[in-house]
Amino acid sequence: MNTLLLGDPSPSLQWRAAVELVGITEDDDDVQASRTEIRESAAVRSLLARLDAARNRPTAAGYLLCQLAYLGYRGPELPAAVDAIFAHQQPDGSWPLGLEDNSDQPARKPSRTAQPPSAPADGPRFITMQTVVPLRGIAAAGFATDPRAERAYEWLLRERLPDGSWPAGPKADLGGPGRPSPPEKDYRRLIRGAGCRSATTGAAACFALHPERRRSDAARIGVDHLLARETRDRSTLGWEVSRLVGLERAMGQVTFYVTCDLAFVLDLASRCGVSADDRRVRDLVSWLESLRGPYGLWEHQAHPQLSRWLTFDLECSLRRLADGDWIGNEEPATFTPDKRGRRRY
Repeated sequence: MNTLLLGDPSPSLQWRAAVELVGITEDDDDVQASRTEIRESAAVRSLLARLDAARNRPTAAGYLLCQLAYLGYRGPELPAAVDAIFAHQQPDGSWPLGLEDNSDQPARKPSRTAQPPSAPADGPRFITMQTVVPLRGIAAAGFATDPRAERAYEWLLRERLPDGSWPAGPKADLGGPGRPSPPEKDYRRLIRGAGCRSATTGAAACFALHPERRRSDAARIGVDHLLARETRDRSTLGWEVSRLVGLERAMGQVTFYVTCDLAFVLDLASRCGVSADDRRVRDLVSWLESLRGPYGLWEHQAHPQLSRWLTFDLECSLRRLADGDWIGNEEPATFTPDKRGRRRY
């Protein structure tokens, strides 16, 4: 299986498989050659051009940083892109609404006394995804411990719901005494939590990339909420990989992470220290192993050309599980599908 990954046409996959799976050191000649090819590849050049154009759009720039990091790029453009994202950060650590629609506006450095713009009375007070996507990109680029990033992590901790999940975005005129916030929509509601599955996935992805916070209670409880959904959706397996490699569009505001990708859930669980002995993880791994092909590869249903990338991703997750030591709430929960009215005919 490793031979197939090392022989892939993508220099990014060659380099990552050699270093992360085979254990070849960075000073190896073949590894160095792959790194040179990564810097000169058309995929990386295209992402860098889009990153430069997205300097005033933190969400778009944040996910482009995720894509570059996934392809193994570590060039000098990343620190400047991270600074451009931080230029839009609010004093409380979050990112404001509306920037994606005003990309032609110059970035303004927030002052210590600046107040965040007020939300419309009938609009959201904040949208969690406006912060988690830029923050994940910043962490993926290697700046998770930057003091400005730490303020964003603290904002996420403050906005957690009592059960440890995250809301999609509470309305500005609700949530106070006598005016409770409505529940999350059924299609993105968590099984056991009151929060949004998409927002909780994004927040957990941010914590999973922090060298210290990734094994915190906040990270593990967030992943625990995701593991409670024990459906087996083969058609969406590897959805996040297809977005990171660029074969699917990264889109959506509240619904950015609404697709249930079990490969991504396993990735987050392995990074946050969930044990392979957790019943839900054990069952998930057993199901994944039943899908492995005769050559040790997992087939990507939507994009068969990504089967080697999906295999690499899953192999890395399985290896990280060996270091896990945390077991969450293993009680089975039955998934309730979207509530739909009866058909008239």
